[in-house]
Amino acid sequence: MSGREIYLVGLSHKSAPIEVRERVALTGDLLKAALCALKGTDGVAEAVVVSTCNRVEVYVHADGIEPARCFFTSRAAEADGHLYAKIGVEAIRHLFRVAASLDSMVVGEQQILGQVKEAYGLASAAQSAGPYMSRLCNRAFATAKRVRSETDIGRGATSMSQVAVELVEKIFGDLKGRAILLVGAGKMGALSAKALAVLGADRILVTNRSPERGMALAEQVGGTFRAWEELPRLLVEADVVIVSTGAPTYVVTRELVQQAMKARRSRSMCLIDLAVPRNVDPACADLGEVFAYDVDDMEKVVQATQEARRGEALRAETIVEAEVMAFAKERDARAALPVLAQLRRHAEQIARAEAERTLSHLGPKLDEKGKKSVEAMAQAIVNKLLHGPTARLKAAASTGDGDLPGAAAELFGIENEPERPESAPAEPAESRAAASSERS
Repeated sequence: MSGREIYLVGLSHKSAPIEVRERVALTGDLLKAALCALKGTDGVAEAVVVSTCNRVEVYVHADGIEPARCFFTSRAAEADGHLYAKIGVEAIRHLFRVAASLDSMVVGEQQILGQVKEAYGLASAAQSAGPYMSRLCNRAFATAKRVRSETDIGRGATSMSQVAVELVEKIFGDLKGRAILLVGAGKMGALSAKALAVLGADRILVTNRSPERGMALAEQVGGTFRAWEELPRLLVEADVVIVSTGAPTYVVTRELVQQAMKARRSRSMCLIDLAVPRNVDPACADLGEVFAYDVDDMEKVVQATQEARRGEALRAETIVEAEVMAFAKERDARAALPVLAQLRRHAEQIARAEAERTLSHLGPKLDEKGKKSVEAMAQAIVNKLLHGPTARLKAAASTGDGDLPGAAAELFGIENEPERPESAPAEPAESRAAASSERS
């Protein structure tokens, strides 16, 4: 009997600073390669990796937890001290809470569900997510939708873009006569630019390495596209700079900002870095009249809005717990069914062999009716013998006792069959596009 279980190893804004998170965060081809490597590891049946600006989490349906842990330690030795690990129902509960935005920096934010959907979509495309992850992730999505429709957890400042508005408002008041610059075509940057429109900015400028995506974003936010090579000049023109690219290092350096501030005659500038790994050099914050924030800094602004949603969060937790228990019960029931089938096949093979041996000895002494009577007797013995164990296995599955099927398989010396692949529901285009980790 396989000891396969769902394991989670991860780190988030709650357990690790951005300096560690950015070392292990993966996007694009690197994430696809990591999924394939996980799937190819001995003992791993399925794998999904959720990688966002605030968390990197590895979920594996496997024989052990080590492959998920090695995902992190092979990338950054210092990650080990910041990791959390969960097994079985605890891992399921965590994923459901993440999808429902109960574990987010901004409880109730709307982007995380899209990010988890994108993670599952990537794993499906890489063929690292199979039938178990299909059921698990789709149940997590359904739970998040229940939370969104049955509670008011989404009211208030529930996204990084809304937090960005609060930060900018504290620095400038309004943005009349000022310009916003989007560096990169990430979705979070676009959302932030749209949210900042309420402060009345005169211009929105967009620059991106890919002109096509940059122009599309500029049209979307009602802004003007400028070539990537103009970045030094654009930093002089912009009062609020929102950075969200897929670059693995700083694209806005201290030197660039220092030069821009001289040309601006030290007029205040606000830098908001929404990328992980960070795209803005933290040293920029040391410059006079430069207000620089990364995703960890956002948490300080979030605290005021958390208290107001505490009651709704408790209601959401109740929904999540009910869904977790329902999924766990269904999972245990599924675990019992292959054991039952194997047990019955095992018993019927023995009965058939013994009946054939008896009939071969009796030979011509029995007519056709007699032969059928012997075969029927053998089948009747199987049915009567398995009636009690079958009832107890079904009862164990319905009450969530996942140990009994394994014990039965070990006792009778049978092996639980692996799950047959099943086609997962296709993700709608809007769900795939909803992930805020989209990069330029």
